[in-house]
Amino acid sequence: MRDLATWPAAHAALSAEEVRAVANRVRPHVDAYLASDGTPPEAYYVALEPLLVPLCGWLNVQREPDVGPTIAGIAGAQGTGKTTIAEVIRSILTIGFGANCVRLSLDDLYLTRAERDRLAREIHPLLRTRGVPGTHDVALGRDVLDQLRAADSNTQIRVPRFDKAADDRAPEGAWSSASVPIDVVLFEGWCVGAEPEPAAALAQPVNALERDADADGRWRSYVNAQLAGPYRRLFELIDVSLFIAAPDLASSRTWRIAQEHQLRARSTAAQRLMSDAEVERFVQFYERISQRMLADAPDRADVVLSLARDHTFAGVRVNTRG
Repeated sequence: MRDLATWPAAHAALSAEEVRAVANRVRPHVDAYLASDGTPPEAYYVALEPLLVPLCGWLNVQREPDVGPTIAGIAGAQGTGKTTIAEVIRSILTIGFGANCVRLSLDDLYLTRAERDRLAREIHPLLRTRGVPGTHDVALGRDVLDQLRAADSNTQIRVPRFDKAADDRAPEGAWSSASVPIDVVLFEGWCVGAEPEPAAALAQPVNALERDADADGRWRSYVNAQLAGPYRRLFELIDVSLFIAAPDLASSRTWRIAQEHQLRARSTAAQRLMSDAEVERFVQFYERISQRMLADAPDRADVVLSLARDHTFAGVRVNTRG
């Protein structure tokens, strides 16, 4: 049996007794969320004391109340469970540490369908499909994060939501409200913190999608330019970064297909879900950037959570800065 991933003692902010007390308080809430989400709870249950509560204790001491909320970026490839991890972290910080946390997903910043249709006509047809850099409203993201950081007791912040069933941004009346004062913003998304590639690296396609649908490289060049420009300015707002590392992209693809199977088992007839073949094509949109992040993000992120092929936590690393 593999040893449990354990938070490094050199970066511990809590005693063993404090960790146990927090874990006991938050466990019912975490279990309830995992049950409602359909996520098997075992990996999280066993990781609560050795890893997840100490991680949140460390995050808690990164806060600088005098300069506003801490913005924590959480990234990981498709299927890694970053949304679930972000929600578990939110629960632990809220219930265990009394921190007021707001979760903002990069997915909720997607451009409207009409805006993506315009990009498809004017730049490249692949930009109609939401997901890659260039298909998000980066200005909206910066504005929301700036508002969350500057919020005071007289401010009401509206956090955008995207309706994936309609493939369009939800009307503002359906957006959530953030209560103030805010201590931590959890900003999660598959490419949060990603960096652009050198132009020469774009020449060769990495999969069939790029080879057949982007033969001249216009789409991937546009996506890369977005990372170099507006997305870099968005990601510069992040104070602390967490990267969830899959063992390889094959595992990420397998997990993403399994997620679709779980959705299918719980779905209504009206929901549009992907077949395995559609998931295989879908993940090709993300492959280039995901592969690069697997290679370089572990050296850039403040905290790296490594996953095993069975989707349990296999290791943790804290990168000391400066």
